[in-house]
Amino acid sequence: MNKAYRQAQILKLIRSRPIYTQEELARALRDLGVATTQVTLSRDIRELRLVKSHDGYTQMPAEPPGPPLVVVLAESLQDARVAQNLLVLKTLPAHAASVARALDREEWPEVVGTIAGDDTVLVVCLDSTTAATVRRKLLGYLEAAG
Repeated sequence: MNKAYRQAQILKLIRSRPIYTQEELARALRDLGVATTQVTLSRDIRELRLVKSHDGYTQMPAEPPGPPLVVVLAESLQDARVAQNLLVLKTLPAHAASVARALDREEWPEVVGTIAGDDTVLVVCLDSTTAATVRRKLLGYLEAAG
């Protein structure tokens, strides 16, 4: 069984009846012919955003996407500097996570990943040329917004 099928079966089960434990969920999956390990089941539960309630497992609503990158940058970006394949973004205090999240949502192929502190975002790019390109692209967003 593939992951998509297994996760669809998990959702079908928790929506059809109360299931209170991983063991109970694993048993119900086995009854459907879906064998899984505890580790895989734990990962599925996390990925599906399932939480335990007094009514058994339930799926948390999807997180709202948040404001677009251009809005987040216009409100909080103060500086952008290239350091080899890294781009260091300075933001207003307590705004770095919002900038990193908005950039991650864009899923730019040039960006390998981001790490956010309080007022600094580290953007990892493939190389220094790509980091400079991403910097220009981000600053272009600011010019367009402003």
